[in-house]
Amino acid sequence: MRLQEFWRRMEQQFGPVRSQSVTRDHVFAPLGGRTALDAINAGLPVRRVWLAICEAYDVPVKDR
Repeated sequence: MRLQEFWRRMEQQFGPVRSQSVTRDHVFAPLGGRTALDAINAGLPVRRVWLAICEAYDVPVKDR
């Protein structure tokens, strides 16, 4: 998954404002106790970050 696709999906799922909050403020244990942005900046695969967000926020399987 490319970063552009990640942001598109985030905005579709959470809206433009909440998607920014989810990626900057929520700390995800599966990402090593990092926020999504910190995980991406640390080099974790964007797909892995997306799936961690999906799990934490119960995104329906069809939207993952």
